[in-house]
Amino acid sequence: MSTGLLTERYVHEVVRRLPADQRDDMAQELRATIADTIEGRGGDLRAAEREVLSELGDPVRYAARCTERPLALIGPDLYPAYIRVLGTLVATVLPALSLGLALLEVADGGGVGAALRVGLGTLIGVGAQLVAVVTVVFAVTERVRHRRGTTGDRWTLDELPEAPKQDGGGVAALVAVAWDVLLFALIVWQHTAEPYRMDGGEHLEVLNPALWSGWIWPVLAGLAGLAVVGVARVAGQGWNVRLAGWYALAHAVFTLPLAWVLYRQELFNPDFLADAKTLWESQESVYSGAAAIVLAIGATSVFKAFRTALR
Repeated sequence: MSTGLLTERYVHEVVRRLPADQRDDMAQELRATIADTIEGRGGDLRAAEREVLSELGDPVRYAARCTERPLALIGPDLYPAYIRVLGTLVATVLPALSLGLALLEVADGGGVGAALRVGLGTLIGVGAQLVAVVTVVFAVTERVRHRRGTTGDRWTLDELPEAPKQDGGGVAALVAVAWDVLLFALIVWQHTAEPYRMDGGEHLEVLNPALWSGWIWPVLAGLAGLAVVGVARVAGQGWNVRLAGWYALAHAVFTLPLAWVLYRQELFNPDFLADAKTLWESQESVYSGAAAIVLAIGATSVFKAFRTALR
């Protein structure tokens, strides 16, 4: 039997949400399925058609099931970890940062009003960036998990994962994710807010503005990669060889450019260093030591990840 107008409308709503190379085949298959089901019901064909389409449900959800795309920005598997990371940042790191900058403003000669403006501005500005970055990281992880088929509505015993290896996760992994997200947000914030105030009232960013035409981007990309890997660990996957490999790649993207910029003494804004000269009496040794520390921390972290994954 031929399908009716209601069926065609339903099929159209489903297939227009599918990839272009799947639409024709899916439309034919869906029409045939609906027609066969209606014919098997017998009786009033119009009533049977409405009944069958109602049973198929929302065409948006039907299309999502066909493509295995999540309808939620962050699904139930990752939502608890998302709330924990966001809650940790908002409840501890963000207030501490806001209070610290407000106290620095007072120490720098600003009044109570100026300190309140700095603290409130930091609370709102950095807080918004933290929420946005954490949400994006978890949303990307959610879609990667669905694409790899690690989650789904139809669960079978064969999909039961192996028991996660003990890797010192929990609070330690949570703090690592929070630190990566906070550092990402601070780098962007100091560029847009220019928080350092000179004696003449001019505002400066702390890091070298020239970095934004080059080396800062791989540093930010590496931090984002570390955060994504950290989310996978917090979500209960544990360390494995593949995850440790991605962790090593993200650390390389973040650590090597940062160490190179430190070695070339190009990390901080020259105007900031000139105004804060009392903090940088031995600038060369500070930069060299920082570069060595960054490389050592990165190498040690990657070694620990692989050692745990291969245990």
